[in-house]
Amino acid sequence: MVHELKIPQAGESIQEVQIGQWLKKEGDAIRRDETVVELETDKASMDLPAPADGVLVKILKRDGDTAAIGEVVALIDDAAAPASHASAAKAPAAQAPESPVPSMAAPVVMPAAQRVLSEAGMKAESVPASGPGGRLLKEDVLRHAEKAAQERLSATSAVATPPVQQPAAEVPPAATATAETVPGERYEEAVPMTPIRRRIAERLVEAQHAAALLTTFNEIDMSSVNQLRQMYRDRFQAKYGVKLGFMSFFTKAAIESLKEFPAINAEIRGRDIIYRNYFDIGVAIGGGKGLVVPILRNAERMSFAEIERMIAEFAERAKSNKIRPEELAGGTFTITNGGVYGSLLSTPIVNPPQSGVLGLHAIQDRPIAKDGQVVIRPMMYIALTYDHRIVDGREAVTFLRRIKEIMEEPARMLLEI
Repeated sequence: MVHELKIPQAGESIQEVQIGQWLKKEGDAIRRDETVVELETDKASMDLPAPADGVLVKILKRDGDTAAIGEVVALIDDAAAPASHASAAKAPAAQAPESPVPSMAAPVVMPAAQRVLSEAGMKAESVPASGPGGRLLKEDVLRHAEKAAQERLSATSAVATPPVQQPAAEVPPAATATAETVPGERYEEAVPMTPIRRRIAERLVEAQHAAALLTTFNEIDMSSVNQLRQMYRDRFQAKYGVKLGFMSFFTKAAIESLKEFPAINAEIRGRDIIYRNYFDIGVAIGGGKGLVVPILRNAERMSFAEIERMIAEFAERAKSNKIRPEELAGGTFTITNGGVYGSLLSTPIVNPPQSGVLGLHAIQDRPIAKDGQVVIRPMMYIALTYDHRIVDGREAVTFLRRIKEIMEEPARMLLEI
């Protein structure tokens, strides 16, 4: 019986997906629930498992192709034998091969590698493949092309160089040859944008056109938080199994500030302003396919440890594109930390339809005036980009100042003052 491998529902607003990478090739044996292909949506990546045991007899969509929800992308036959087994069954057991030269199977060529092959006029069979499952990668082709160019250059130099025995003075000027300088091969590669990258681009442009965005800044002396983290770091990790980072402090401080300035936690819907009594905080995380913003649902009910655990889990799954689409949906306010990449100052962009985003930056020791003296303190610039249609400048500035006060006196979070 032939089973159809169909694209499943991936979220309410998702109508199509992109084929990321086939993990099996035609003729491979497959077990039920084994991942056959990786899919990419505009929110996250997902694995597509096999519906039954069998053999992958036909792939209908290739890497990089788009497929609609419910579309058949491959066929699996539960009555077929794997290609390697079928070939062995047909060959006579006692018959030895006539030629000692082994036959080489054609490698599975990745799309990027195929483009470089076409541009260079090379054949896939001539390039050693180093990818998993014998896949030929773009790096393999580039490495092989560079090696071939170096060999050509060496051959040219050997032919052009006069014999060593011949005195230099006897060589006529016209006969003196130098190796031609061969620059590295120049090429361009057109790679389709992934659904996640396309969605990021669309939302950023949408935010710039649909909202009246403005950014305000402040700076925080991180001494008190640093002292708390150093004092309780080991006990916190021993009890909860996770490190005490900065994000839990900023999440708590942002929630306390949002309670005082609810417009920053609200959104414009038509001609209405939608205020909320809950706080779903998005935390921007760099993933394998781009920036993702998973949501801490009802973050106001979470402890420091729960916040740190969720962020650590999201970060780990983002590396392998395992964050689910529903974990990225919604959100009432976003926190993004460019400081982990060394950013000193930036203007983050609001994630629509939200009305605000808090940007964190690198902590640097800087001289500041304290009680009439110049002292060195670990300072961080923070930024709030907000939708001026719903948030006034006074609210935005006071919001940041409130976060500054809480972070410089973190005991306020416990006393709620």
